[in-house]
Amino acid sequence: MQEPLITNDAVVLGILMAILAFVFKTSSSENPFFKKFYTYVPSVLMCYFLPSVLNSLGIVSGEVSKLYRISADYLLPTSLVLFTLSIDLKRIIKLGPKALIMFFTGTVGIMLGGPLAVLFFSWIAPDVVGGVGHDAVWRGLATIAGSWIGGGANQTAMKEVYQVSDAVFSSMVTVDVIVANIWMGFLLYAAGRNHVFDKWLKADTSAIDDVQKSIEDYRSGIMKLPNLSDTMTVLAVGFSATAIAHFSADTIVPALKSFAASINWDVHTSTLISKFFWIVVIATTLGLGFSFTKARQLEGVGASRFGSLLLYILVASIGMKMDVTAIFDNPGLFLVGLTWMIFHAALMIIVAKLIKAPLFFMAVGSQANVGGAASAPIVASAFNPSLAPVGVLLAVLGYALGTYGALICAQLMSAVAP
Repeated sequence: MQEPLITNDAVVLGILMAILAFVFKTSSSENPFFKKFYTYVPSVLMCYFLPSVLNSLGIVSGEVSKLYRISADYLLPTSLVLFTLSIDLKRIIKLGPKALIMFFTGTVGIMLGGPLAVLFFSWIAPDVVGGVGHDAVWRGLATIAGSWIGGGANQTAMKEVYQVSDAVFSSMVTVDVIVANIWMGFLLYAAGRNHVFDKWLKADTSAIDDVQKSIEDYRSGIMKLPNLSDTMTVLAVGFSATAIAHFSADTIVPALKSFAASINWDVHTSTLISKFFWIVVIATTLGLGFSFTKARQLEGVGASRFGSLLLYILVASIGMKMDVTAIFDNPGLFLVGLTWMIFHAALMIIVAKLIKAPLFFMAVGSQANVGGAASAPIVASAFNPSLAPVGVLLAVLGYALGTYGALICAQLMSAVAP
């Protein structure tokens, strides 16, 4: 791997923060050019796209930098807590069954899309999806299934289960990142024009509007100008909850591994041994717990705004991991992944049209599968920051189902592989 021009993470972080400041400053500008530009291009998409350009040009590198790992391990769980501590769980439940229908449609789309893509390429280009033993392409694709149904923890589980060679796994990670981020980029663009898509879908968005209005009314009712003590309290609650999540995960995972060994359980088939899985689940649970206490009033001094800040740093670091030039390293596998994602997207659109589900349910249901907790809140907040908790809750469900769905998908792919 070629070393990027800038390797110092302090410099990289400064660049990413400057990009975020530029995007938000211009997106709120009254300048006619920027007003026209952001009418068609959502600001969150630019926060994600501009770092990817720097990565593709070799100026920075998502692989060399440690910022993504820091953002995912420390900033993401903190933002999940700050987003969920003011959540109105009863009102979100009233969103109805369409959100869950679209989520499970996304899961099915990934489970069936993989085997269909392998079957299609076994007819037109069998060498692309061939291979034997640990180098068999279907084994590598099983790791993508784990990632796209649950997340990184599920992907690692699939690598262990099917003993995927490092060479194949490296290629699959590239396909995973590029294809998934292209799809997320499309969803972010669509979020900026959701009224157009909802009109075409003939969707009833009243339930979403009610939840959004309820959250905004609650915020405005408790809003006050924060002082330093308020700000410190918000950050203390968020980062303390993250500390508890990390401490608990450090305790739970070794205990589970020890228990698994005592009963001869093949622990690699479960995400329960993933530290990141437990961090996300515990942080989200703590945030939900806070929503039933006086901590909920921290929303009045900007808890979710701090959550958004931390989340956008993660957005920029995710974008920094995408190198579009890597497509040319293995175009065949990239086309397999793209075909797979197209099937998933087509099924989501068809079902959304049939049940008249809003674009929001389709986009968040998809990302709760494909991106997990790292990107589902990003896509949800692109519609409205107050809706981010919906993405958080569905993402946790994705983690729970990821391994099982990926195992079924992998077996189907092995059955149709040449």
